[in-house]
Amino acid sequence: MDLKDKLISSFMAFENNVDVDHPVHDIRSEAIKNFEEKGFPTKKQEAWKYTSLNSLQKVDFTVFPKEENTLEYKDIKKYFLHEIDTYKIVFIDGIYSSYLSETTHDGVDVCLMSSALTKPMYKPIIDVYFNQVASKEESLTTLNTAFSKEGAYIYIPKNKAPRKPIQILHLATGNEAALMLQPRNLIIAEENAELQIIERHQSLTGNEVFTNSVTEIFAAKDAIVDYYKVQNDAKTASLIDNTYISQKDNSVVRVHTFSFGGKLTRNNLNFYQNGERIDSTLKGVTILGEKQHVDHHTLVHHSQPNCESHQDYKGIFGERSTGVFNGKIIVDKIAQKTNAFQQNNNVLISDKATVNSKPQLEIFADDVKCSHGCTIGQLDKEALFYLQSRGIPKKEATALLMYAFANNVLESVRIPELKARINKLIANKLGVRLGFEL
Repeated sequence: MDLKDKLISSFMAFENNVDVDHPVHDIRSEAIKNFEEKGFPTKKQEAWKYTSLNSLQKVDFTVFPKEENTLEYKDIKKYFLHEIDTYKIVFIDGIYSSYLSETTHDGVDVCLMSSALTKPMYKPIIDVYFNQVASKEESLTTLNTAFSKEGAYIYIPKNKAPRKPIQILHLATGNEAALMLQPRNLIIAEENAELQIIERHQSLTGNEVFTNSVTEIFAAKDAIVDYYKVQNDAKTASLIDNTYISQKDNSVVRVHTFSFGGKLTRNNLNFYQNGERIDSTLKGVTILGEKQHVDHHTLVHHSQPNCESHQDYKGIFGERSTGVFNGKIIVDKIAQKTNAFQQNNNVLISDKATVNSKPQLEIFADDVKCSHGCTIGQLDKEALFYLQSRGIPKKEATALLMYAFANNVLESVRIPELKARINKLIANKLGVRLGFEL
């Protein structure tokens, strides 16, 4: 039985387990029909031309963990941003860990998707927001919708902000020979609300892990959302990350994606601007080696006038790694005075590394300021020679140039402790120790 058939056959047991009278039963049933019809995406589809999921479909993944595992904080502390106090929503093999988590209902809701989907007090919010911006057609998104049960539920009411940042951490212990996880997050920032979120998926084993994640983010008028994705997983871990964002007037949403590890990573990041004077920021740094593969697939849809979007993705690729950037900006006819910027710059430090970049603009308005571009090349040899001539060893000189290359992405990180952590991850990835921080 291949993975598709296994998932379809597992759905009935899943629905019976969570109760067919569940409020989102119809949504789940419709979603599994969509996945059954479309199956896993293939390279025949333009959007998946450079990313194949064939190898994953041959693995006998466990869909439901057989038993709950426990972890000690001291053993996983390094995966937390422990330098500052934060709320924490922690899952071990897809199961919520109350021992490692710190949630709250003190003026804001930082808690569990399972609670939001089952408790009547949350039903008015779920009815308005759940599965409203996530794609009803994209097969992996609908697969996640069909099995949606657990994840983070974050609701920030009007004029509120959590007292501290929020960390969402998914841990895989290796309790199963091969495990598939499908977390579902719902994040709502009402009018003039503000929050910061850090998300990480981390495998603690050499066993295969396949995560198919979906996050829906709603930013109401004047809301501010900062979302940071730290992807530095094991070489046997694969991640499909689907993020859908709906913005209203004057809202600001910034998403930073740091991709440093994992076997295969696909980031589908979709912004929908549903108001005026909206600001959307998409930034990323990718540093890969060996046979790692990262695919950034972005969309910003400008449907109203006087809005801005800024995309800036940097990639450093060594050995036999592969990078993909497929970014699209759509500007509707009504969306006059749009200012949209998109840039993808890549450095190849190996002759065997590969990058496929495809920035796209679809503009139907005539009074706009839009630009896009990409570069793929090697390090500036003259700059490298200059640094070496000043007594800097080649390895450190190379790292300095890499840091300079990635600096404009890092400088917009608004949590200093996270910025320092990313700084160290980059240094480790480049194999150097530098006496300064960005």
